[in-house]
Amino acid sequence: MTAPMPAVLQTLADLIKINSVNPNYKSGVPEAEMVDYLETFFQQRSIKTWRQPVEPHRDNLIASIPGQDRHRKMVFEAHMDTVSVDGMTIPPFEPRVRDGRMYGRGACDTKSGLAGMMHALADVAASPGSPPCDLWLVATVDEEFAYRGVAEFCRELAAESCVVAVVAEPTELQPVVASKGLIRWIIETTGKAAHSAKPHLGVNAITSMVQVLQSLEHDNLGLSTRSHPLLGNATCNVGVIRGGVQVNLVPATCQVEVDRRLLPGETSEIVFQHYQSVLDEVMLKHPQVQAIMHPPMLTDLPLETPVECPPVQAMVQVLNELGCYQEPAGMPFGSDASKFGALGIPSLIFGPGSIDQAHTANEFVDCQQVLTCHQVYRRYMRSESVLGAAAGS
Repeated sequence: MTAPMPAVLQTLADLIKINSVNPNYKSGVPEAEMVDYLETFFQQRSIKTWRQPVEPHRDNLIASIPGQDRHRKMVFEAHMDTVSVDGMTIPPFEPRVRDGRMYGRGACDTKSGLAGMMHALADVAASPGSPPCDLWLVATVDEEFAYRGVAEFCRELAAESCVVAVVAEPTELQPVVASKGLIRWIIETTGKAAHSAKPHLGVNAITSMVQVLQSLEHDNLGLSTRSHPLLGNATCNVGVIRGGVQVNLVPATCQVEVDRRLLPGETSEIVFQHYQSVLDEVMLKHPQVQAIMHPPMLTDLPLETPVECPPVQAMVQVLNELGCYQEPAGMPFGSDASKFGALGIPSLIFGPGSIDQAHTANEFVDCQQVLTCHQVYRRYMRSESVLGAAAGS
């Protein structure tokens, strides 16, 4: 007979079956069915839950158990939404296990981490003795689009009582203490429309954009001079370009969308001002170029948590005890963790799976990593060391 699937993997499979594609994407829906599932899961185990409204039919779900120190809490956070399923080569909502991997949309990013946190909290609640402080599990909406779920939670979070935030993302069980921030905005060049038979009567906005792009490319060379020991260099990428109406018209407008990744110590305001100066210089050198920078579409702060702080060292201790130690690291992509970091809360990113599999056409997660991650979360929830020197006070 085939051995029964471990409970945490069965929960992961249940979560994959639920379509929680972010409603801002094609085939997306609100995360309501996910909230219902989590709420039932915790209620069946007599764990207190409450919903936090974010947008219509989009609620964060919070579950908590009391600890010995009721004035402080550890927060474990995972997002419920996923990216689109367009282009997937596997059934997105039919979890399948093959060669030790579970496949399906969200398997890696980040329903596996959420399942691990759910079962870890349930295990602690069912075992004798209280954890060192209150434990909160927060399942948030909208991480894959505009971070509105975690932003709403942080607005109501008593940050001074939060000793750590552990955020589930695919890190291959490596504790991540630093991540890049970002700023995204549109640059638009304007010209004058004319018939393509008489282009001298117009001003080509696409040609003007070429001057802008060349200046951005030259400016990128300077990014190599700013580096972070865990994150490497800052980066800038032009990912979208739009311009023109039809081939026989001189285009009057052209737009590009720019993605700039920030290092700790950089702010979106200062970076934006820098690129405005780059654009001003282009227009000074090339008077025919008329360009504007639209306000940022999205910004996110970098994250940097000191490796020597008690919450990080407590994670190092847990990983050592379980025989799966890896050095604290940095990652180039953003997550909800930076919002906790902005409040001064020591924040860690930790979860099963590889970021290389997130958002892919055949998304999967290593099942053994999910099982190990569940153990790590559970032991960390009971760690006195997270509280540092105040643990015994």
